[in-house]
Amino acid sequence: MLTRTQKEDQVAAMREKFGRATSIIVADYCGLNVTQANSLRSEMRSKGEGAYEYQVVKNSVLKLACDGEDTAALSEHFTGPTAIAISYGDPAGLAKLLVDYSKENEKFELKGGYLDGKAIDTGAIKTLATLPSLDQLRGQLVGLLNAPATKLVRLLNEPAGQLARLMKAREDSLGGATEA
Repeated sequence: MLTRTQKEDQVAAMREKFGRATSIIVADYCGLNVTQANSLRSEMRSKGEGAYEYQVVKNSVLKLACDGEDTAALSEHFTGPTAIAISYGDPAGLAKLLVDYSKENEKFELKGGYLDGKAIDTGAIKTLATLPSLDQLRGQLVGLLNAPATKLVRLLNEPAGQLARLMKAREDSLGGATEA
């Protein structure tokens, strides 16, 4: 049995995690065995590179941690067996991982979540899972920024290239006439 001080420490720790989180997803894990839960944790560690966390926490602790905070809307999901997944980085990556996991394991059911100061439902979590990851978006942005510069360099080099090809053709035509 936990002492009052230990419970207060748990609540404070959860508040701190919720404050740092970019997204929080609440799930019902009822029916998952230890091996399945550990497989989810290891997948989150490998894909999230430390930016994702998965925990089973008492509903009373979660409700106290959310009380009076931006995350208070999550309290309605804290019933029954509750697990929370927290992203400190890319929210789309966590959503994709959990949606895929829930498809593979019917007993793992998403309840709702929190993103950018707003509560989201399972439909929004599934939509979030379809978005490209943060790294993919950065790559696309770099590609978009790089494309005009590449085209400009090609455009500026083209007259010189045309002149060089014209000179080569002229040289070839004159070289061919002197040999004959």
